[in-house]
This record gives sequence, structure tokens and C-alpha cells, in this order.
Amino acid sequence: MATYASIKYDMDLSSNATGAGGMTLLSTQTASSSANVTFDSGINSTYKSYVFKFFDIHPATDNVSFQVNFRDGGTNYDATKTTSYFRALHKEDGTGGSLGYRTGDDLAQSTSVQKLGGGQGNGNDEALSGMLELFDPSTTTFVKHFIVRTNLYESDNHTVDNYIAGYCNVTAAIDGVQFTMSSGNIDAGTIKMYGVS
Repeated sequence: MATYASIKYDMDLSSNATGAGGMTLLSTQTASSSANVTFDSGINSTYKSYVFKFFDIHPATDNVSFQVNFRDGGTNYDATKTTSYFRALHKEDGTGGSLGYRTGDDLAQSTSVQKLGGGQGNGNDEALSGMLELFDPSTTTFVKHFIVRTNLYESDNHTVDNYIAGYCNVTAAIDGVQFTMSSGNIDAGTIKMYGVS
């Protein structure tokens, strides 16, 4: 029987380690008054999942939504999606705490963009950060699942913690991911794409 003292915790977490999945940085894009940030290459069967990390995404317009859509082999970002969306929020002054499902922000077999956080402010100190993971985008057998977690500074001084998940209900591979704002440009921010082995 293994004892606590015999369990080794100094496992090598390099990408060559057995059982340890490594993240490889594939692309970094920095927005500067950009209409969109698009990853249209490098999403293929090389990796079983792709992670997009958002750092200080700042909109040019106040009270807008950061959003995503997927390309499924064509030229348009309009893959059919079904999603769920819930969020927790709390105001700076200690009021307004809530947790709830957002019926108006989910999708049901829709080609529309998926909101990743709404009501985002454009004040100098207001931004969104988080991540999206897209699983096995090159499969032509199964739907393409994704999960999202973001936190943003809402325009009326709330912290908003968003949880979104769903799938692209298409048989074609997903080969592109595009991020936009619901109105106006992405004023600033960085998005990194990683492949996960």
C-alpha cells in the first residue's frame, strides 16, 4: 500500500511527460482599434484542443458585448451552435450580488455570434479577461464542444463572472475562430492561442 511519504509530487510536466498535457503557444494577436481578432490558420488535427486566452480586452464603445463565432470550412464565421450561459455578479459597493441563467444570451441551433460577456464598460480601467477552450475541432464525426469562462468590469461597476458552454453542431471541421464586439472596435487587448497535447 502506498503511503503519503512515498507519493512523488515532483512530476515533470513538460510536454514529453507521460500523462501530462502540454500547452504550446501557437499565435499571439494584439488588438488596436480592431474590428475583429481572427485566428484563421493553425486550427487543425495537430492538437485535440485549442485554448484561447484573453488579456485585458478593452472595447472602444461603452456597454457592449465581447463575442465569438466559428468557421466550418467556408469563408464565413457562422457555424451552427447550441449553448448555455449563466453568470454571477457583484457590485463594487457590495450590492447587486446575484447568480442566474441568462436565457437571452444562449443559442439554440443558431449561426449568430455567441456572447462571452455583456454590458462591458469602456472606461480606462475597464476590461475583460478569460479563456475559451475548443475541443477536437477537426473531427468530422462528432459535434465540436467549447467552454468559456470570462470576468469583466461591467459599465455600472459590477464584476461579472460568465460561464458559457456549447457545441458547434456541424459535421465539417472548425478551422477558424473570430472575436468581435457587439458594437464598435476592440480598442485594445491581447488574445493568445495555444494547442494542447
